[in-house]
Amino acid sequence: MEGNGNLEAQIEILLNVEKQMRQAGDVAGTRKASIDILQLCFEARAWTTLNEQIVLLSKRRGQLKQAVQAMVQQAMQYIDQTPDLETKIELIKTLNNVAAGKIYVEIERARLIKKLAKMKEEQGLIAEAANLIQEVAVETFGAIAKTEKIAFILEQVRLCLDSLDYVRAQILSRKINPKVFEADPTKEKKKPKEGDNVVEEPAPDIPSLLELKRIYYELMIRYYFQNNDYLEICRCYKAIYEIPSVKENPAQWIPVLRKICWYLVLSPHDPMQSSLHNSTLEDKNLSEIPHFRLLLKQLITMEVIQWTSLWNTFKDEFENEKNMLGGSLGDKAAEDLRLRVIEHNILVVSKYYSRITLKRLADLLCLSIQEAEEHLSEMVVSKALVAKIDRPVGIVCFQPAKDSNDVLNSWAFNLEKLLDLVEKSCHQIHKETMVHKAAIRA
Repeated sequence: MEGNGNLEAQIEILLNVEKQMRQAGDVAGTRKASIDILQLCFEARAWTTLNEQIVLLSKRRGQLKQAVQAMVQQAMQYIDQTPDLETKIELIKTLNNVAAGKIYVEIERARLIKKLAKMKEEQGLIAEAANLIQEVAVETFGAIAKTEKIAFILEQVRLCLDSLDYVRAQILSRKINPKVFEADPTKEKKKPKEGDNVVEEPAPDIPSLLELKRIYYELMIRYYFQNNDYLEICRCYKAIYEIPSVKENPAQWIPVLRKICWYLVLSPHDPMQSSLHNSTLEDKNLSEIPHFRLLLKQLITMEVIQWTSLWNTFKDEFENEKNMLGGSLGDKAAEDLRLRVIEHNILVVSKYYSRITLKRLADLLCLSIQEAEEHLSEMVVSKALVAKIDRPVGIVCFQPAKDSNDVLNSWAFNLEKLLDLVEKSCHQIHKETMVHKAAIRA
């Protein structure tokens, strides 16, 4: 009790000093007096008094911004030295309430919220942690460093994914422009002009920009995985593959390149998939995994693929993905791989045939007539190809229907071509006649 009385007396003296300095407009004196009060409470381990003094000092009339900022920064150093979890949470909440709505302590508030969310997550309250961290619109903070800002948004995205809130995770991920990862970190930072906001240095635990790039794309893979959006997953792995630290280490890039190949094969055929397919085939590193070069070659060559032989060849490689970096391909992947092979075979048939019977098509695809018709119909609906099925006759026509204008244009073109050939022939005949007559006269 005597010690407590001494603490209160000392605080009272310092409060008077703080009042005099504040009224005199002495920034350094006010800041020092405020910090000394907090230090006294900390040394006495009077955590309740510390919280009370933080609130009291921040609410004093005409309190200087610099003093409030100094207090919050000082008190944040005490968080890890609190005796128990309850005291730690209480101190963080007190500092958070003081910092709320104050631009000059926005960085400190963001760091406090992140720390509190981490503690909630450790307690198993993932949804609560996600809701808590989403309250901070860190992208509007001008004084926070770019890497720390990105790291904070990525933490928001991760917690949303952990709480299975995929819609909000997508919204938050759009706050990060992937182009920001292409910036050259070696370039010198421009000196701030007079009047510009001074950007503070990021916290020591913030990863580098390239490491943040990897974290970003790994989170996006998690997001696209729940929709089985194979092409986007492939593009994410492609971005990770381009990171210098990954490309220099075979132990890292080989699993990533394997994933790129698998997800390329699993992606539905479209122009972007075709472009990625060709660029991956040109990669020299693919020679290190020849099985996958063969797989990509097969699916780009205009030849019918036998599913059974393909699966027997690559089944072991498919099963090995469970033990590789990045995890397995998913339960649905094997079915989707078979579907891609069927789609490839239908496209090959459409290239070589203008008309074909359903029975012959089913034989080429190694399917029943009903299954072949079903897959063909799905491809027509998705506009992957143009085809018409005459079901009573059992014939598939791959030629697109022409309207009257197309037919007339085709006739006009053919007629023009014919007249051009006749004119050239007449010219050649006339030339040969003239040469022959000249030879007779000679």
